[in-house]
Amino acid sequence: MAIFQGKSTRSPSGARNRSNRGKKKFELGREPAETRIGEKKLRKIRTRGGNEKLRLALGSKINVVNPDTKKSELTEVINVVENNANPNYVRRNIITKGAVVETSLGNALVTSRPGQDGVINGVLII
Repeated sequence: MAIFQGKSTRSPSGARNRSNRGKKKFELGREPAETRIGEKKLRKIRTRGGNEKLRLALGSKINVVNPDTKKSELTEVINVVENNANPNYVRRNIITKGAVVETSLGNALVTSRPGQDGVINGVLII
């Protein structure tokens, strides 16, 4: 079944809301990308209007910015240390925005959305 991103059929109190129309194409969603650590692999997705999104399925490199020196450096991702999106993502090494990853320079906070942008960017945590 399709992933629906429209209005819920339940009200905040739990009562059932009756819809005045059916589901629409623009309310469709997709399954999450769940970017893991591995050799770089991109998935192209056709979006609304014929545009393309790049989903990062696997990624091993991260662009890390050092806030002190304001310099950017491409480093290797070792593993996921913390992920507030889902505690299970840490065990599965899934990278999302807001995840803390261990790199060769130190821990870095992921600031990009790998499932939307196709690249992993981060800021070094000092």
